[in-house]
Formats: sequence, C-alpha cells, structure tokens
Amino acid sequence: MSTQIPTPGKPVRGSQSGKPIMALFDLLGRSWALGVIWQLSRGPMTFREIQTSCERVSPTVLNKRLKELTSSGLVARGDTGYELTATGEELFGLLEPFGAWSKQWADSLQESDPHA
Repeated sequence: MSTQIPTPGKPVRGSQSGKPIMALFDLLGRSWALGVIWQLSRGPMTFREIQTSCERVSPTVLNKRLKELTSSGLVARGDTGYELTATGEELFGLLEPFGAWSKQWADSLQESDPHA
C-alpha cells in the first residue's frame, strides 16, 4: 500500500491516470478516513475524542489519517481540536445521504434473508 498522500494529477492506488476522483477514492478508501470525517461532522474533537469515537483505531493509524486528511485540505487543527474545513464539510454533505441509504439497504438485505 502506498505511503504517499493521494494527490490529483499523480498516480494513486488502483490508477495511473491521476484523475481527481481516483485520488479521492484512494484517500477515502484508507482505513478510518471516512470514520474520521464522519466523526468530525459533529464538530471539533480532540485526538483522544476521535480515537474513542472510532473505537478500535490505533493511535498510529489515526495520526497518519489525520495528517493525510489535513494535508488534503479536508481537516484542520483548530483551538478546540481537529475539525472539518469548508471543503471537508462540503464533502461530508455529499457523503451524508449514504448513511440513510445504507440503513435502507441493510433493512432490505435483512428482509430478504430467510435466516435473519
């Protein structure tokens, strides 16, 4: 797995094209990246608060993800902890509907599973 921060215009995991969407998918596909964004959508949080909210994330992984998300302009470190930037909030606004959709999807799978 690449240790570089996914950047539009450069090859990323799964794509040599450098297309922005592929860089975004590489970044968001990294462990705990979406979880961190989801947690920060509630407001600023300290490192410890994020770690507690993300359950089993190790401090090493969380630190790496926060550095990547900060470098990518989605997260910033403010006076009260880490928080989404305006760009991060915009991205979350696009991702948020997936939460409701995923609940409907889970319900439909459960209804169609005779062993559930």
